[in-house]
Amino acid sequence: MKPSELRSKDVAGLQKEVGDLLKAHFGLRMQKATQQLTNHSQLGKTRRDIARAKTVLAQKKKEGAK
Repeated sequence: MKPSELRSKDVAGLQKEVGDLLKAHFGLRMQKATQQLTNHSQLGKTRRDIARAKTVLAQKKKEGAK
């Protein structure tokens, strides 16, 4: 997901997005553990998406605190 798409969401939307991404990442980790994961690059992509979403969320919270 692009940062511009994340910035257009509000704080509640970002928190939901982070939760969804964490669940997706957990599912991918379980697939890897049971050797069902075929595309291992998805793990890195979801991890980076989580980091992006958390970064934008922190920025929005900081702006709201001012």
